[in-house]
Amino acid sequence: MSQAKSQPEWSAEELRRAIKSAGVALWTWIVDDDTFVMDAKAYELWDISHETDLTFEHLSAKVHPADRDRVRAAFVATRAVDGPFEIDFRILTNASDVRWISARGEGNEGDATTQKMTGIFLDVTGRKQAEEGHELLAGEMSHRVKNLLALAAGLTNITSRSTDTKEEMAKQLTQRLTALGRAHELVRPLPDGQGEAALLGDLFTVLLAPYDDVGAFAGRIRVAVPRMGLGEKSATSLALVIHELATNSLKYGALSNDKGLLDISGALVEDDVEIVWSEHGGADARPPQSMEGYGSKLLQRTISGQLGGSINYNWVDGGVVVTLRMKGSHLST
Repeated sequence: MSQAKSQPEWSAEELRRAIKSAGVALWTWIVDDDTFVMDAKAYELWDISHETDLTFEHLSAKVHPADRDRVRAAFVATRAVDGPFEIDFRILTNASDVRWISARGEGNEGDATTQKMTGIFLDVTGRKQAEEGHELLAGEMSHRVKNLLALAAGLTNITSRSTDTKEEMAKQLTQRLTALGRAHELVRPLPDGQGEAALLGDLFTVLLAPYDDVGAFAGRIRVAVPRMGLGEKSATSLALVIHELATNSLKYGALSNDKGLLDISGALVEDDVEIVWSEHGGADARPPQSMEGYGSKLLQRTISGQLGGSINYNWVDGGVVVTLRMKGSHLST
């Protein structure tokens, strides 16, 4: 019978090299006097200067306010529990950046008399950002699918008001749904280097074409905006905004009946572009009880974050006036 191979013994230098290559930061917390001891990597990770009397409270001040109580509770709980623990949380660096930290350790080192915890810190910012991106994408896709189903119902209602026969209705509805499909392509980001920038007016015209009536109800949507080109990134972002506003109008606003009008005007204001989305003849609009819905968050995030601007609502009799203000420099990218 062959004997099992003995496990190699790592030298201190080999262990140091392994820890450094893995980006691991070491720490020890002496519970009795709240002393916190860290290596140079940990000080760098937390973005703090070396202190001789570093305590757990010093570190707590750097934890993101939304996570601070949770982190304190988790660390305090380990005082009475032997064995390993792990917690992920955010910290704020001196540059006001948010960094995700994973703290992993061993409570009491298996001996309840030591009142000491030792462990590591890992920078998991990249992983957390990827997870948040996946969650955001999943939420956005779910939101769009629900909107598309509502749009299909709304377009069917619009078409039924302007046609007399089922054959005519089927033809116009097919055309509208086809136009909606083309418009939806503008909401989908293009790979880098593919596609061309759109004109601001053309973007509105293409995206709103499925919602305009024909025949007696034609011309319900009017667009008069400055003639200017858009970069690929800004065109995609603005298309998402237009698509969301049109969806809301079809559900609740001017486009939800056969009398409403939608007027879109624009002007250059210093270095900004201002777009006014005015709805008239719809139901008496009221501010929503909460602006925390996914659609509202999507609009706010896109306008303020990606287009460097702001969005304001004014609910009036028979409609809503939405004012979009965007940085001209952002629209060119």
